[in-house]
Amino acid sequence: MMIVQRGLLSPQQMRGAWAGELGQTQFMPSAYIKYGVSANGGRGGNLMANGADALASTANFLSQHGWQRGAGWNEGEPNFPVLLEWNNAPVYAKTIAEFADRLAK
Repeated sequence: MMIVQRGLLSPQQMRGAWAGELGQTQFMPSAYIKYGVSANGGRGGNLMANGADALASTANFLSQHGWQRGAGWNEGEPNFPVLLEWNNAPVYAKTIAEFADRLAK
């Protein structure tokens, strides 16, 4: 309700995954309100339809949880615990780290 009240999404846009995640990077509603930002500046953003807002919000979440720019993200490296803040399943964090390794090449 707060997302709709703040004008971030309309009720029709409030469709998410089975566990309630919203947007392109799957924010829980409480995280959407807390970490959602517009790529152009400001709070909120449209995480459903605007890829730049989704990525800016994801970067904001990671930053607020201690992401260290330039540091590694694989298990045992400084940013791996931050990935676990996004999703506490080690297999998920390892998969994201592997994907990031491939993108970095």
